[in-house]
Amino acid sequence: MKQLIECVPNFSEGRDEKIINQITEAIQSVDGIKLLNVDPGKATNRTVVTFVGEPEQVIEAAFRGAKMAAQLIDMTKHKGEHPRFGAIDVCPLVPIAHISMEETVVYARRLAQRMGVELGISVYCYEAAAFSEERQSLANCRAGEYEGLALKLQKKEWAPDFGPSMLNVRSGASAVGARNFLIAYNVNLNTTSVRRANSIAFDVREAGRILREGDPVTGTIVTDANGQPVRIPGTLQKVRAIGWFIKEYGIAQISMNLTDITITSMHQAFAEVEERARERGIRVTGSELIGVIPLKAMLDAGKYFLHKQQRSTGIPEQEIIKIAIKSLGLDELTPFDPRKRIIEYLIDDQQDQLINLSLQGFSNETLSESPAPGGGSVAAYVGALGAALGSMVANLSAIKRGWDSRWEEFSDWAEKGKVYHDRLLKLVDEDSASFNAIMDAFGMPKTSDSEKKERSQAIQAATKQAIEIPFQVMQASFGSMEVIQAMATIGNPNSLSDAGVGALCARTAVYGAYLNVRINAASLTDKVFAQDMLTKAKALLLETQAKETEILSLVESD
Repeated sequence: MKQLIECVPNFSEGRDEKIINQITEAIQSVDGIKLLNVDPGKATNRTVVTFVGEPEQVIEAAFRGAKMAAQLIDMTKHKGEHPRFGAIDVCPLVPIAHISMEETVVYARRLAQRMGVELGISVYCYEAAAFSEERQSLANCRAGEYEGLALKLQKKEWAPDFGPSMLNVRSGASAVGARNFLIAYNVNLNTTSVRRANSIAFDVREAGRILREGDPVTGTIVTDANGQPVRIPGTLQKVRAIGWFIKEYGIAQISMNLTDITITSMHQAFAEVEERARERGIRVTGSELIGVIPLKAMLDAGKYFLHKQQRSTGIPEQEIIKIAIKSLGLDELTPFDPRKRIIEYLIDDQQDQLINLSLQGFSNETLSESPAPGGGSVAAYVGALGAALGSMVANLSAIKRGWDSRWEEFSDWAEKGKVYHDRLLKLVDEDSASFNAIMDAFGMPKTSDSEKKERSQAIQAATKQAIEIPFQVMQASFGSMEVIQAMATIGNPNSLSDAGVGALCARTAVYGAYLNVRINAASLTDKVFAQDMLTKAKALLLETQAKETEILSLVESD
């Protein structure tokens, strides 16, 4: 699965379009980077850039942007309303998909080290990437701003994590960190009252409200032993919130920053605001997402509402997202297009993928003179259909009248089958790509001994991949048979034949993929690897055939 990181560097230039364009062009010069947003501010004299990609691409793009900024921005001439201490003021990395925070921290520190060594910039690592508790806070790292940096760098306790311990007069310092995804999210209310909206905001935001004696608005502020106001904490952690009135729509909103969606998710914030609003006689009518969001956050929201409805979550991704949009009312104020608002969709160009063809289109493409898609891709697709049938029976069982108490059991089976289904769909294109890689390797030049050697190595590497991909098809298809067998045993009896067809599809996929493993193994020079794969593939084929017999006996015994 592709790992994705978002990067949100803040550059201390928000007025000169030429400088901003040169920085963003440097970022975009890295293949695979998707620029999501460029937000310059004249008053702050600061530009926030948002881009996303795979980890290695992201840190290379961030470095190129930092290098260009160091060349073009002179901090001795910089003025702006926003706190800052360097040309590349802050540069957070945000894990988006299939990557942990711990892994993201490693990349952030690599970027920080490279900026320090190659650009001569004093770099502090902050938030999750910090080396000490005090430096987790960006405010602490940036305290004193650019004007106080020369003195700060002389203090032992504020020596930079990377780079020189003396002031880079032109570029200043930088903070590089790793943090969780932040969502700007507004909840719509059926009121125009800002005061009531603020009351709800104070109910839910982490900072809560100041404790007062007597009247909660005008009463005397209660202080602690240090003279600081005592606060009544809100119900949601990692949430900042305020109430305001939107003249354009004629409604009040709760405007929130969800600073860590692993702590408080979008749907949790929505549900809590909904409850607090209800207590005050106010109804939530919908919500508004500002900017983009990770796919997982939308899927988690959809599954949350499906669970509340006691419905199966083992349904297509698009349907889960539709449930999230409608349940959260994300399309109340303006249309919500998932292709333009979900990060993974924004950067995933699937136009040329086989799985996006119609049934007729895929069949015609197989029918054509082109050798790909071939048997491997067809086997993967047949396997995906088998897994889909298994999940279909589970979904039908979850909604069967009289079986209401078992909906969650069947939902779990449906979701398990969907995992195999989604993996097999990806393998349709991966199998064709592995075949094309072999053809590309054979097309490499072979005029010199070195070229011949490089070509031979490329052919063998591609051939190994062309063995491993169909073996993965075998594994996923066989795995789906657990779901199919369960549905043949405990599922809706009216769909027993569907489970039987699913078993036949899974067996066909395994056998078809096995044939591809065999034919590609024959041309591999690494005979030890080839024999090992053949042995495992043969054993898996025999297991599959036995499993098919068990399932069909269940189907035919009824």
